[in-house]
Amino acid sequence: MTPSAAHAAIRFGLGARPDAPLPDDPKPWLAAQIRPLAEAPGPSLAEIQAILTDRNRERAGELRRDLTRAESLAWAQRALMTDAPFAERWADFWFNHLTISRRGPAAAAYAGNYHRLAIRPHVFGRFDAMLLAAYRHPAMLAYLDQASSVGPGSRGGQRRNAGLNENLARECLELHTITPAGGYTQADVAALARILTGWSIARGAEQNEPAGFMFREPAHEPGPKTLLGRQYPEGLEAGEQALLFLANQPATHRALARKLARHFISDDPPAAAVARLETAFRTSQGDLGIVARAVIAEPAAWQPLTKIKSGQDYTLSVMRALGMPERAAPAVLGTMTRLGQALWGAPAPIGWGDDAATWAVPEQLMRRVDWANELAGRADAGQRLPLAELAENLLGPLARAETVAAARRAGSAQEAVLLILASPEAHRR
Repeated sequence: MTPSAAHAAIRFGLGARPDAPLPDDPKPWLAAQIRPLAEAPGPSLAEIQAILTDRNRERAGELRRDLTRAESLAWAQRALMTDAPFAERWADFWFNHLTISRRGPAAAAYAGNYHRLAIRPHVFGRFDAMLLAAYRHPAMLAYLDQASSVGPGSRGGQRRNAGLNENLARECLELHTITPAGGYTQADVAALARILTGWSIARGAEQNEPAGFMFREPAHEPGPKTLLGRQYPEGLEAGEQALLFLANQPATHRALARKLARHFISDDPPAAAVARLETAFRTSQGDLGIVARAVIAEPAAWQPLTKIKSGQDYTLSVMRALGMPERAAPAVLGTMTRLGQALWGAPAPIGWGDDAATWAVPEQLMRRVDWANELAGRADAGQRLPLAELAENLLGPLARAETVAAARRAGSAQEAVLLILASPEAHRR
């Protein structure tokens, strides 16, 4: 494996596998993954709704747990075995940007469907289309309490004790689009919240749309609203227009470019690299396929690996380097939780942290060493894979001669594998 191929597998992908040789020149291999993702099978929104509305609580709880488990295992199997790891990393990046959490019964039931239907189909399409799909999905509407938001001047607001909920509007402006650098005010948050009133979840007999979205006109705040100096009329279309406007603002492009640069380059990426990615956003009108090509072509993304792997990254890179089979998917999920990054379980709307301050902390690193020690003994990995190949798959160009030499001098296969799995360079991408 060439240094550039190993670099591509570690930084752009999920880690190399011994049964999946990489080309010497990895850039065409990465670019070939920029294509519509294969549809991932799973339960429909109608099936999920049937479970959530089942009056038999015991049966509903069991079905909900089975559904969540099946969706999670499908994700883990795909991450372990995929031959398009850059595409899968890209999809997970955008899920984390527009994160929802599986905490709570409804959120847990919707999470896998949200990943499959709101995020994956759009990861190489336009950002504004992904934003709309995410905001119309029951997972986001439930997670940020949008389904319960009622315009105070609406018919619904006048009839009952219900009020405006600003959660979705605030996270849209603060996290998903223009960010505070875009210069919005609290008045803009309130205006967007009023524009989005009525965006809700179709339930039961109402579910006549495959996306599970319903616009409840009685809950919609009547009259025009002003957002960032632009006036919007009342109605469903106003919300769509506002989101399209926000998704295509220069401040949004700038924020997304910096976030991508922090993920694929370093915690403090060069300003010139951020500017080049911002240009790709602007000139393509948010075409994420074109932006992905710009990330691959960015020289700074091919500089030495300095990022610290997240709990998910470390889990997948180790298990892929060991050549773990598809049946190891439950272990992937359990380990991610143990290492502080449960699948689809971000603790806040900002998503999982993506920097050394989040992951390079003593408690996190000790958990990794403990797990690596258990894994080295349980898997008997030293007989499964030659040490040199394991080091190349996991460490790539970061592999230090001292690490490989220490592993070769080790008194047992378990100790040798542990020295590689727990080496400082094993935590970088």
